[in-house]
Amino acid sequence: MLTFWGSKQDFCDGISRRNFLQIGAFGAGVTLADMLRSKAQAAAPGRAQATRLKSAVMIYLPGGPSHMDMYDLKPDAPREFKGEFNPIDTNVPGVRICEHFPLQARMWDKLACIRSIVSVDEHSDSLVLTGKSQRENMTANHPSFGSVVSRVRGNTTDVPPFVSLRGMSRGTEPGFLGINHRPFTPNGPGVDNLRPQTAVNTERLGDRRNMLEAFDGVRRDIDNNVAGYDAFTQRAFDMISAGVVRNALDLNREPQESRRRYERVEQFLTARRLVEAGVGCVTLSIGGWDTHGRNFDTLRRQLPQVDKGVSLLVNDLHDRGLLNDTVVVMWGEFGRTPRVNNNAGRDHWAPVMSAMVAGGGMRMGQAIGASTARGERPQDRRYTVPQVLSTLYRAMGIDPSQTFLNGAGRPIHIVDDREPVRELI
Repeated sequence: MLTFWGSKQDFCDGISRRNFLQIGAFGAGVTLADMLRSKAQAAAPGRAQATRLKSAVMIYLPGGPSHMDMYDLKPDAPREFKGEFNPIDTNVPGVRICEHFPLQARMWDKLACIRSIVSVDEHSDSLVLTGKSQRENMTANHPSFGSVVSRVRGNTTDVPPFVSLRGMSRGTEPGFLGINHRPFTPNGPGVDNLRPQTAVNTERLGDRRNMLEAFDGVRRDIDNNVAGYDAFTQRAFDMISAGVVRNALDLNREPQESRRRYERVEQFLTARRLVEAGVGCVTLSIGGWDTHGRNFDTLRRQLPQVDKGVSLLVNDLHDRGLLNDTVVVMWGEFGRTPRVNNNAGRDHWAPVMSAMVAGGGMRMGQAIGASTARGERPQDRRYTVPQVLSTLYRAMGIDPSQTFLNGAGRPIHIVDDREPVRELI
């Protein structure tokens, strides 16, 4: 997690007083050095942590994508159920997906889908990113997947553990893990503070570091970890001056041919660059999928974009030797009604939905589970969203049975339903 906020009361060189004196403070009176120190203490020997530093890319399709028109087509169902699209073969015998996914079809040996996931009927990404429905999370205050990665992984480098390319939206909150585990949101005002300031040379940055130490003098006197204070303060400045995340977000640093390949799906390229930079979890979204009307017209436009983004991301991760250490998942909050409505649309459908997964050392080249002949509910291998999340955590090297104390001091498991998707492990 790393988020830069602040007022617009700028120094003449463009850095605001609040952003400099309380960088990473979130109005809580905590300096960035304090945040880094607390993260390292959380990851100290004797505390549970990931066995390997892997990354995750969480692709969210807001509004609820139609399972019947992507990975779970029903060509033998009546017309009012099967819709307007046809299935095509993949490079894995027996697995067929939508005709608008030709790129994924040619690389299905690197992908897998789960077609028998049950959800809840609510417009919220809370369930798929926290394991709790929005209604539950109003009181549970459960953390998002990325915030858990941030908490378990800590921050021992100049790179934030959690970046949300979607901004601060429902489902990305840190919950009871605390504000230190919010995502860095590059579309917020804080991205300005990642840009190099031409008027600030090394000497001036050193002067500012000294001023920060003076402001923190009282806190330093009572700090239990005085010996490590200077190192954490230096790391706080290194995170700004090193520019690792700033460079990853700057797509102009990518070769022109690569930028051309990712045209119109640039978020996938940014996600890949952030993973390469060492970010632990990246969330992104694409399109709008609440297709109560003109479902097929919308999907004819959006499915090729998804196909392009997924295929480029996964293939690039594979070619760079990063796929086994990167978990990729793509899903929405629920499926769509099997029966097409009078507006050529599909409505909300919680009884069954699909998800696409890749990487993380999981077993690929399969379609897991099946829905009934008309796509109405799971026919076999019924899985819950927390079970899928549990599987993704395991692939990240995070024990889903691990507990953290909530605001009331009660130990809470990362997810409740921890039986994994066995076919993937």
